[in-house]
Amino acid sequence: MTSLITLAAAGLAAEQKSAEVTNWSGRIGWLVGLALFVVLVYWLMRQGWKWRATLQSDLPELPESPSAPGEAKLRMSGRYHGSTTAGQWLDRIVAHGLGTRSRVELTLTDQGLDVVRPGADDFFVPRAQLVEARLDKGIAGKVLAEGGLLVVTWEHGGKRLDSGFRSDRAAEHAAWVEALNSMHHTKISSTEGTAR
Repeated sequence: MTSLITLAAAGLAAEQKSAEVTNWSGRIGWLVGLALFVVLVYWLMRQGWKWRATLQSDLPELPESPSAPGEAKLRMSGRYHGSTTAGQWLDRIVAHGLGTRSRVELTLTDQGLDVVRPGADDFFVPRAQLVEARLDKGIAGKVLAEGGLLVVTWEHGGKRLDSGFRSDRAAEHAAWVEALNSMHHTKISSTEGTAR
C-alpha cells in the first residue's frame, strides 16, 4: 500500500509543471529595441521637416503687421492649421513657422489680414497680396467636416499659398469668405480703373 501511495505521489509530482520563469533580459531587450525604433522614426521625421524647410528657404521673411493697421472689419479666434502651396492641400509649407499649428487671432482691416499666433510667429498679409477665400474641408493633412475650414489664398515671394483657419464659431466662416473676396474684387476693380 505504501508503494502505491509513493507511486501515486511520484505520478502527481511528474504531472505538475513548475511555474515558468520570466525571462527579464529578453523583455528588457525588446523594450530597449522598441524605444530605439521610436527614437529613430522621430529623428527621421524631424530631419524630413528640416529638409523641407531648407527646400523652401527661398521664401522671403513674412511681412509684419503695420504700426497702424486700420479699423478692424472682422475678428476671429480659432486655430491655424497650416499653409500649403495653393491648390495642393498636402504640400505643407514649413519655412518661417508656417507649418506650425497654433491658436490664432485673425483681424481683417482695410490694409489686409493680421494673423496673431500665440506661441508661433505672427504675420500680416497685405491687401494687395490677398487672392481669394473659400470654405474647404482639409489642408496640410488636417481634414474636417465639409466647409469646416476657412482657406485664404495669398501671394508671398512669387508663390501662391493657401492658409487654413478654423474659427471657434464655424458660422463666422461665410462672412469671412464674403469679406475677403469682396476686398479682392474691389482691388481688381480699382486696378482696372487706374489702368484706363
